[in-house]
Amino acid sequence: MTRLELDRVAVRAPGPDGDVVILQETTLDLTQRRIALVGPNGSGKSTLARLLNGLVAPSSGAVRVDGLDVAREGKEVRRRVGFVFTDPSAQLVMPTVLEDVALSLRRTHRDRTARLATARAVLARFGLDPLADRSVHTLSGGQRQLLALAGVLATDPAVLVADEPTTLLDLANSRMIGDLLLGLPQQLVLVTHDLDLAARCDRALVVSGGRVAFDGPAEAAVAHYRATA
Repeated sequence: MTRLELDRVAVRAPGPDGDVVILQETTLDLTQRRIALVGPNGSGKSTLARLLNGLVAPSSGAVRVDGLDVAREGKEVRRRVGFVFTDPSAQLVMPTVLEDVALSLRRTHRDRTARLATARAVLARFGLDPLADRSVHTLSGGQRQLLALAGVLATDPAVLVADEPTTLLDLANSRMIGDLLLGLPQQLVLVTHDLDLAARCDRALVVSGGRVAFDGPAEAAVAHYRATA
């Protein structure tokens, strides 16, 4: 597994009365295959997740991915760490399903014909090939989230960070995406309010008030969160 390290990392943001602490000084060594981050809204869990591929910069301390410093070697880190947002609209930017996946492959497949062929293979892997020529705007919520995942996974990152990927989905699509995520070969860091899904991970962190309040086996962490929420 990839080693994800936070070394005395804190995140602060300017406020009207001085800096606001978003994440208190945190040191973590994350090596498990499936790691969940749970906690109330505004607790800092999404900030913690976004540190892992440079979407958020630490105010102090260092974030490393297999020894690569995210602040100094961000381009290489982002090749290894993919990120999926809560709302797939933040990621789906091309007119059609096929073009959107092909966009993810532009750096690894310079030849357009090869890029489109690979994109079609990716769509087939996720059962989206019948939708290749459809507008992304005509897809259902589940199809859109599946397409966002396919686009990120097309480049075969070592780690996938997913920030509340099931929040906007109905029950059936939430289960489908959850099962897909937990079955991936990639290392997974999952921010979620779905405690049943979190309990299926190997390790879970309960984030509250900008700090890690509990860190341990997923079932124990979920039980702690249920008892203290």
